[in-house]
Amino acid sequence: MTTTEATFVSRYERRVHLVQDIVRKHTELDDTASAALATEMVRVIDTVPEQLR
Repeated sequence: MTTTEATFVSRYERRVHLVQDIVRKHTELDDTASAALATEMVRVIDTVPEQLR
């Protein structure tokens, strides 16, 4: 019998990875820089009031 181990990925992490993929696609930033930028972008978007999004 084989066992599979599920890895939990939070919704926040999925959003950061989505933004990071977009940043990498449209810029020449490396993985570290695109991850840092994506994290900041998601953080800023999360602070915008719901009515303005």
